[in-house]
Amino acid sequence: MERRDYAAAVAALNTLQSNFSIVDAIRKSGKGMNKQAIPEMIEWCRRVGYEPSDFDRLRPIHVAGTKGKGSTSAFISSILSQYLSPTQVDTKPTKIGLYTSPHLRFVRERIQINNEPISEEKFAKYFFEVWDRLEAAARASDTPPDQPTKPVYFRYLTLMALHTYLQEGVDTAVIECGIGGEYDSTNILTRPTVTVVTSLGIDHVVMLGSTLPEIAWHKAGIFKTGSLAFTAPQKQQAIAVLQERAAEKALSIHVVSLHPALANDDVKLGLSASFQKVNASLAIAVAAAHLRALGHTSVPDPIVSSSIDLPPEFIRGLEQVRWPGRCEVRREKNVAWHIDGGHTLESIEVTGTWFAERITSNSSVSTSGKEIPPRILIFNQQTRDANELARALYSALQSAINSGKEAPFSHAIFTTNQTFDAGYKPDLLSMNTNKEEVDALAVQRALAKTWSDIDPTADVSVLKTIEEAIREVRAIAGNYVKNGERGNDEVMVLITGSLHLVGGALEVLETGDAH
Repeated sequence: MERRDYAAAVAALNTLQSNFSIVDAIRKSGKGMNKQAIPEMIEWCRRVGYEPSDFDRLRPIHVAGTKGKGSTSAFISSILSQYLSPTQVDTKPTKIGLYTSPHLRFVRERIQINNEPISEEKFAKYFFEVWDRLEAAARASDTPPDQPTKPVYFRYLTLMALHTYLQEGVDTAVIECGIGGEYDSTNILTRPTVTVVTSLGIDHVVMLGSTLPEIAWHKAGIFKTGSLAFTAPQKQQAIAVLQERAAEKALSIHVVSLHPALANDDVKLGLSASFQKVNASLAIAVAAAHLRALGHTSVPDPIVSSSIDLPPEFIRGLEQVRWPGRCEVRREKNVAWHIDGGHTLESIEVTGTWFAERITSNSSVSTSGKEIPPRILIFNQQTRDANELARALYSALQSAINSGKEAPFSHAIFTTNQTFDAGYKPDLLSMNTNKEEVDALAVQRALAKTWSDIDPTADVSVLKTIEEAIREVRAIAGNYVKNGERGNDEVMVLITGSLHLVGGALEVLETGDAH
């Protein structure tokens, strides 16, 4: 491998993706999670030169759950970053790592330090350090040609993130699980200060099981003896499993209720949707427990009461948090883009509720008697039951808007996850899709039919790329405002479904290629 820059690192990383046929075979086999995942991951660590105990230096916080893992992790990191001190070198934390997935625009978003993605130069540096160590280990052990010399995509990035954080001197790392917990590749952490389970729901049923207790069992696999454990409020059947699994590790699990300052809107969260209050409440308790473990004894103890008095640093962290593509609103002339990834039934319903809140608040400032501006949906979900998600989104919106009498969207656009007319940006290339289906727009055509059946009044279209979809929205908005006194009106757009779609949309909007 001659080139050693960021583009070369991303190209090499993409060779580690499991292709569609492999993933599809696992789904259809019903084999579930790989019970050998942790021993295998520990072996990969050793080949790179680490034992799991080496990561204790990162003072990790480990986050599992179905909904809100990323947002909760972002809230935690944002709060903790308020305690970074450029003058007091002995005060911890001095550097905060945040490891999350998936990424939206750039793969380096997954590996952040002090709430900023690592640079392209650092990504390439640490990527190839891990790559070279694995190559050397394969040569030294004379690995047979039919055996892999590198772990798959997510495991590789997990290894690389932990390596990066150790090399960069990170002394607090917020680590989000990928899928599950018990057999997730991040679960090689041996001594997190705090473990946390966010809201649970049904997802990844082939891997984790189809019932809430089965899923709770997997998520609770991150609990460790000697660490504190917190959870958001859950259904009783999930709480029972979490408590059992905590007891196995000689732990009590602390259920965190909604913080009064958030319930009363005394704090204006940087993430606007009302459901984010649950994630923020959890983050408050976790951040407080972690800071106390680092020696910040002035921070109130969340074990005594999760409704702690909020220090000013906590309030700043909650207000300043940024988490792109999650309940995000971006405005340009005559268009308000509402962007939120919703790839499970629960999350798509929550997205629908959030967008309905935005419609209601928007209607309250609109001039009465005027024609309602177009409302447009851009949607895709390539690998899960897309039709079921589309129906759930429609139901959530219609029940929340105008007592169910009003159609949620005047236009519905179904597209693939392909970013531009010219193809995919390398950071956004996903091999975990059926190329024939994507090329034939099979999922999109099925979605269009489903939506037309649900709402015959909607103008439904199928477009091949995200760039085309965004161009179409701008054309609809332009045609609307040309007609009469509408120069200041806003067309409301919801972009939801796959996080690959959300990431591609942000890429098109940021680069301006669709203008």
